[in-house]
Amino acid sequence: MIAAYLIAVVTTPAGISGAVLLLPFQVTVLGTPSPSVTPTNLLYNVVSTPGALYRYWRQGQTGGRLALVLITGTLPGVIAGSVIRVKLIPGPRVFDLVVAAVLIPLGIWLVLTQPARAGQPDRPARLIPAPVLMGCVGGIYGIGGGAFLAPVLIGSGRKPSEAAPAALAATFVTSAAGVITFTILALQQHISVAPDWPTGIALGVGGLAGGYTGARLQARMPDMLIRRLVGVLVIGIGAYFLSSGLG
Repeated sequence: MIAAYLIAVVTTPAGISGAVLLLPFQVTVLGTPSPSVTPTNLLYNVVSTPGALYRYWRQGQTGGRLALVLITGTLPGVIAGSVIRVKLIPGPRVFDLVVAAVLIPLGIWLVLTQPARAGQPDRPARLIPAPVLMGCVGGIYGIGGGAFLAPVLIGSGRKPSEAAPAALAATFVTSAAGVITFTILALQQHISVAPDWPTGIALGVGGLAGGYTGARLQARMPDMLIRRLVGVLVIGIGAYFLSSGLG
């Protein structure tokens, strides 16, 4: 719970629930088996994201039309990604390489992109790149669709104040769909596919408090600091999983 709280405080201002960093924590520290670690991570999102969403709502940040576009695009992708995770890549080695392929580009994107300039107009919602594909990757990895899109939105020039609540709203909806999908698939599999409910709920409670705190701190944190801190952490963890997968 403490780890989930601290991670959520750091990542929520960027529109990332913290699941992207909690999955490696589950694998290396808690020993959550594969592939059940993925739906457990999605369960964390379901429990944790309402804290940040509530705080953003109180601050007048709802995500608006952007949230609806993200949810509509990423929802079918996450369901497809959940099926792919169980049917095609249940083993740990391939999964390690998939994790690295997600984390390293994501971290580099956060480190290299610059914040939107003051007065710069927002990009139209229809220009969001491939939300279904992003949702699919999110379902495979266990972070929901919106969490993967958040750094892309911010990196492409959208303000964190708009992108963060929209991405977290999509993360909540798509993660709930992912948990349901994995629970149904668990009835047909002989391996551990269902979420680890105690672990997911315990982490989620920590993330619930951390997300609320992070959302409250967003206005006080420089966007550049948010990007660099999360980007460096993500690259480091991605490099660890790349080494593990290749080894």
